[in-house]
Amino acid sequence: MGTAHTSSNGDIMQTALKAATIGPRGANPLVGSILVDERGRVLAAGHHRGAGTYHAERDCLASALAAGITDFSATKLYTTLEPCTHYGRQPACTDLITEAGIPTVLIGARDPSTNGGGVEVLRSRGTEVVDGLLRKQCEQLNHRWNRAVKEDRIFVTVHLAQSIDARIAAADGTSQWITSETSREHTHRIRQRVDAILVGTNTVTTDDPRLTARDERGALTPGQPLRAVMGRSEIPDLAQLTQGRPEGEGWIHLRTRDPLTALRTLAETQHNGHPVKHVLVEGGQSVLSAFFAADLVDEIFVYTAPLILGTGRASLTDIGVTTLAEARRYTLDAADGGPTTIMNNDVCIHLQPEPKGAH
Repeated sequence: MGTAHTSSNGDIMQTALKAATIGPRGANPLVGSILVDERGRVLAAGHHRGAGTYHAERDCLASALAAGITDFSATKLYTTLEPCTHYGRQPACTDLITEAGIPTVLIGARDPSTNGGGVEVLRSRGTEVVDGLLRKQCEQLNHRWNRAVKEDRIFVTVHLAQSIDARIAAADGTSQWITSETSREHTHRIRQRVDAILVGTNTVTTDDPRLTARDERGALTPGQPLRAVMGRSEIPDLAQLTQGRPEGEGWIHLRTRDPLTALRTLAETQHNGHPVKHVLVEGGQSVLSAFFAADLVDEIFVYTAPLILGTGRASLTDIGVTTLAEARRYTLDAADGGPTTIMNNDVCIHLQPEPKGAH
């Protein structure tokens, strides 16, 4: 994968940042890594593909090994986030770097989570570490993940399927299906990588969803997400999400209307052998509005269908905004396939909250 010219440190870290955005947001941060030779020529690139997959550093070195590179004694590794020090679903990246014999590591941002401390570990082992290269850009890449870590809460992705005039149901309450099958397939791919799906009790009563993750053929995928229902109303005895298998396994009633309380309860819940760290909020109106009002939305996928419903049910209700200066502001998100995608006749816009001080 070598290049014909020598790149500057900043240019190489920019390449690592670009690699990072290939991956999806969620329980883990976006991370990109680039391996270069002594002349600054790129040898391999890697990125993190989500929970349970290779970390960016390991992905990068795996690509290098696949290309026949076995001697790392004259290489440098650039990574947008400091390498982790812990053993979870994947081994510690600091150990990998030490074992490979990489003499120099250039790091963009520090890891604020309990997995941090990689800089100190590597330095204690004699590795040269350059810390803070393009720090602001690397921190901004994961600014909402950083905030979730500091607030000790799980990462929140919101799904919003609506008409052009921002309606999620017609005047008579019908809502299946506003968006296309292609959009729904995309939603199922997101469901496959989250730990939990959350809706309100009214959605369960009105739409009776299964809240399962399915593949293109409609078959259930392995490792179904936890099905969470938020609200004080009782869940109907024969609700689909409580019936059958796996529909009847792994569901929880969060008897609260407060989104932060719901997130804290989910964070204390084990599912599929792991704590819940990433939730997909799918609605309805009251639940979505509560999360937006509390500024607890870290990522949004907005699916807009080419139809107008007029007096139907609005996507959101009052979120406490009374003047333009109080508006919740969002920016296009280049991660996970880019900010805009045409899905049949629908348009999917991928957004994240605007970084603090950006406007």
